[in-house]
Amino acid sequence: MYSVEIDRSKSLVVISAVQHVTAEEAKRTAQQLRELLNDVAPGFRVLADFRWLESMDPAAARHVAEIMDTLAEKGVASVSRVMPDPHKDIGLNILSQFHYGPEIQIATFETLADALQSLTRE
Repeated sequence: MYSVEIDRSKSLVVISAVQHVTAEEAKRTAQQLRELLNDVAPGFRVLADFRWLESMDPAAARHVAEIMDTLAEKGVASVSRVMPDPHKDIGLNILSQFHYGPEIQIATFETLADALQSLTRE
């Protein structure tokens, strides 16, 4: 499962991936994200929570890239990823290099608490 939520008061987009993510779920999330970001001002932050991700269809990669492109186009300031197991990276670090510019701060954390603490310092 893949989901996206937005907290406008905190300028925070939360993207979560749980269990097995299919290409169709990633595609729906990319579409939903575009709609949610229609009226969001540049400078928002993203918390991507991959704590419960078990696997992702390889075909989902193009939709994940589309999500990253949408975030970059809309002016994301930072991306904080929660990924306790670096072996489950699913290529996100490589995709990030191509879809986020150098002005976007990207940080990966082992725990949600560390990611949230980092977000409160921003």
